[in-house]
Amino acid sequence: MDVAIAGFPVITLLILLPAAAGLLVMAIPKTRNELVIPIAVALSALPLGLAWYLLVEFQKGEAGFQFVEKAVWYAPWGVGYHVGIDGISLFLVVLTVVLFPIALLASTGIKEKVRGYVAAMLFLEAGIIGVFVSLDLILFFVFWEAMLVPMYFIIGVWGGPNRIYAAVKFFLFTAFGSALMLAAIIALAVMAGDQSGGLTFDFVELMGVDLTRNAQFWLFGAFAISFGIKVPIFPFHTWLPDAHVEAPTAGSVILAGVLLKLGAYGLLRFNLTLFPEASVDLVPVLAVLAVIGIIYGAAVAIVQTDIKRLVAYSSVSHLGFVVLGIFSLTSQGLQGGVIQMVNHGLTTGALFLLVGMLYERRHTREISEFGGLASVMPVYAGAFLFVAFASIGLPGLNGFIGEFLVLIGTYLSLPAYAVAASFGVVLAAIYLLWAYQRMFTGPISVPANEGLSDIGLRERFILAPLAALIIFLGVYPYPVLERIEPSVQVILDRIELVTDYEVPDFGTQAEIVLEVGE
Repeated sequence: MDVAIAGFPVITLLILLPAAAGLLVMAIPKTRNELVIPIAVALSALPLGLAWYLLVEFQKGEAGFQFVEKAVWYAPWGVGYHVGIDGISLFLVVLTVVLFPIALLASTGIKEKVRGYVAAMLFLEAGIIGVFVSLDLILFFVFWEAMLVPMYFIIGVWGGPNRIYAAVKFFLFTAFGSALMLAAIIALAVMAGDQSGGLTFDFVELMGVDLTRNAQFWLFGAFAISFGIKVPIFPFHTWLPDAHVEAPTAGSVILAGVLLKLGAYGLLRFNLTLFPEASVDLVPVLAVLAVIGIIYGAAVAIVQTDIKRLVAYSSVSHLGFVVLGIFSLTSQGLQGGVIQMVNHGLTTGALFLLVGMLYERRHTREISEFGGLASVMPVYAGAFLFVAFASIGLPGLNGFIGEFLVLIGTYLSLPAYAVAASFGVVLAAIYLLWAYQRMFTGPISVPANEGLSDIGLRERFILAPLAALIIFLGVYPYPVLERIEPSVQVILDRIELVTDYEVPDFGTQAEIVLEVGE
């Protein structure tokens, strides 16, 4: 087996550590269940060290893949192990390893089959990291399918009353998309083999395949449906609210924080890069669906009576901004889409944690069951308002820079779509602030809420790193943007090179946007 590794195999270790931790947790005796979550949290902190190494050693200003590891498994079929990261995948990997220890620390309410639950979470982390770093399409598909299984069990075994329905719906939607993607991957490899004389699933090599416009259209559609289900793009969104409502708190955090980003990442990494002509041709379709998702998700969130379902529909709206940024085909839009993935993971993850903390105290998520909570839970009320402001996009917090770049980038190439999407920002303020008013302001309206305790030390410790990152990315996003920009520009340069499309040069306007990022 031919192996090529550029330096220390940090990415392989980043995948293997959570998987090994999952196996280790399963070996803990049943009689010592109280040790399972503390040990899992400690072990899940190890990938944080590797992620820090990636951040420190990552060469900013370089557009290519770094920390590359490559091994040929079976040359006749063109199947290999090929992993690496660039500025796009770097921060999604970091987001993943940040959220998992927090989610595990928030899982103390799990009392049954604790070892299986924690192992499923750790295997899920390994699968998600594998998806973000895979540069071989078969390897990508293997990790894509691998992370489906633990998420199915997290919802189906440890979820709410309707957990089986939600888990099966999640599985069926995702499996349908996976079947389309696998068919497209095989077709693409066969087309590559017809041109080069040998099959290949290597992403870098597949970029050199000359595809007809018709072939690009069908392959783009298969990939886009698969990724669109995962985002989810309207009208493939119906599985998401059920999955969120029935999943345990940590499952919702991971589902919103990183799992949904896999679809947006796939659209950016594979659809735009492998099928540039189809991407340009289908911009209006994807942009329309993105705007519909933004407005529809926000409008439906307004009328929700369950606070967790409200946050779930807010994800449909916020991820519409991500998709719109990607298909704006501008540097600002794509950068905004990537950083918005990270921002959404932090803010929505924090919102689900806060909802879970309240549910543990009252065992209800109905907004009507609350009112005046600020008088008995002032710290909790302040934390909820802080995260709500970040989700709305208040300047100085992380949600602002992502939406700002997406709207600016979209306005410069698709002005009508940007104007329509901006209403989503207004609607976000309505559904979050109205929910806050009903739940926290005024006198106590339900006697059962009078004795509620404010958040304790453990819960503050869980929220603190998310709050710090929300502030940091809101005040100083430039270190993230300067690492994303070269990788984004390579995609746009490729689109210009192989199509008639010209990425607009916005001169001083673009410079102003970049200065805002600084």
